[in-house]
Amino acid sequence: MSDERETLELDVLFVGAGPASLAGAYHLARLAKAAGMELSIGVLEKGREITSHALSGAVVDPKALKELLPEDWRDAPFEGKIEHEKFLFLSAGKSLSLPIPPPLENEGNYVASLGKLLKWLAPKVEAAGVDLFFEFPAVHALVENGRVVGVRTGDKGISRHGEKKANFEPGVDVRAQVTVLGEGPRGTLVKQLDAQLDLWQGKNPQVYAIGLKEVWEVPHGRLEPGQVIHTLGWPLDFHTFGGGFVYGMQNDQAIVGLVVGLDYRNPLLDPHQEFQRFKTHPAIAPLLEGGKMTFYGAKAIPEGGWWSMPRLSGDGFLLVGDSAGMLNGQRLKGIHLGMKSGMLAAETIFEALKAGGATAERLAAYQGKVESSWIKDELWEVRNFHQAFDHGVLLGLLQAGAGLVTGGRGWGIFDRLATTPGHQRMIPLNTPEGQRLKAPEPIKADGELTFDKLADVYNSGTAHDEDQPIHLLVADTDICIYQCAVEYANPCQRFCPAAVYEMVPDPASPTGERLQINASNCVHCKTCDIMDPYQIITWVPPEGGDGPNYGKM
Repeated sequence: MSDERETLELDVLFVGAGPASLAGAYHLARLAKAAGMELSIGVLEKGREITSHALSGAVVDPKALKELLPEDWRDAPFEGKIEHEKFLFLSAGKSLSLPIPPPLENEGNYVASLGKLLKWLAPKVEAAGVDLFFEFPAVHALVENGRVVGVRTGDKGISRHGEKKANFEPGVDVRAQVTVLGEGPRGTLVKQLDAQLDLWQGKNPQVYAIGLKEVWEVPHGRLEPGQVIHTLGWPLDFHTFGGGFVYGMQNDQAIVGLVVGLDYRNPLLDPHQEFQRFKTHPAIAPLLEGGKMTFYGAKAIPEGGWWSMPRLSGDGFLLVGDSAGMLNGQRLKGIHLGMKSGMLAAETIFEALKAGGATAERLAAYQGKVESSWIKDELWEVRNFHQAFDHGVLLGLLQAGAGLVTGGRGWGIFDRLATTPGHQRMIPLNTPEGQRLKAPEPIKADGELTFDKLADVYNSGTAHDEDQPIHLLVADTDICIYQCAVEYANPCQRFCPAAVYEMVPDPASPTGERLQINASNCVHCKTCDIMDPYQIITWVPPEGGDGPNYGKM
């Protein structure tokens, strides 16, 4: 057992093996090869394999794939080309079929499993000369004299009490000329750099939603591969952003899911419960009847749009994909934007290194590349989409309609609408307005159509070594006991889709309760880090390889 920390030297490091990083690493390797430039390029992934922590809806716009792999993109393992679509407005027990809004028209797009897509793409990336490193969670950004020079990966073999076990291995310092952060929404390293460099200075705060998803085996012929249904309305109220979806896959499988904005007002709301309720609607339940739920997952979604994107570069680093907020909330799509951002990052790095070195000034060209690309063309048109929903769903829909005819202007007038962090919109229960709030009726899990959180966690394949430090850091548990219990009735018990947080009886506690953290349940969605009203929860990566197994999601 050695405490000596190894160092790995690379030219370019991509953190996270999602679509943005893989596209960027592949494109950079190809550019370097064509120019006769030798570059060492690596991708760090915290999951056990390429697909372990990859989760998306997903309807894929193939635009970026066509640019990245013009000869091969049609070989991608899509579930089906979209040819049949519905858009339903749901009320309790009824549904109304509406014309498909232009942003949700999916002609030329494909239903896909992100896991399958990445598993198809990863060998191409490796064949291009890129090294993929699995079970290496990046836990610290290495910053020297204001420049990011790489990352430190997490130690392995630390006990729950912080002691070194027999299998202890110190993390590795991975140093690089350029570090590209594609670690997903609410990235650990991006948070660290924001604290040091104020990446959101002059920007709107990022706002998020949680996407909950199950994969079902359904009776033959129930849904065609590529068939798409989107819903608005029930079970969510007119103060809560979100909607449902059902997608047909190959081999008589179906994706069913619900998106809930993490800026909801009622602290008694439980997004997982609402997802289960969604499946009981007469328009949805018959699609799943007689089927079997096989996989489950949950993920945060960056919904803020153009004005909520952080500064995209700094000395030694670039941001891509969800880490950079590259998502079109109106279209419910981000994979193509993430991949394009990775490609533009690759071009920026290639040009900087070719010119003599990746200085901060040369890396700053990335922002200009994004602004002159179709990323901005697409996101500028919906730049005020989510902000308007701060005032409720109906006004949000009116603004969305106005944006379609005014090129994205807020209320048809303003270039930029302001917003507030989602957790600040939660109403304290000990106020007059809060006292009028009610908890939605609980829905009983029947084990056939509806499931409790633990059953869903089981179907996420989640596994963590129990004897390791808790990776959900609560700065002050007294706030949970004395303040949050009164003001918000401990909403962590509800907004977490995996039953991680639990207030349990404790005779030794002055209030008779204490917070229990069931860290082994965590599906790595980061909702707690986002939605906690006091912002005292910090999600950090657990030991490498631990977490969900989303290989078929």
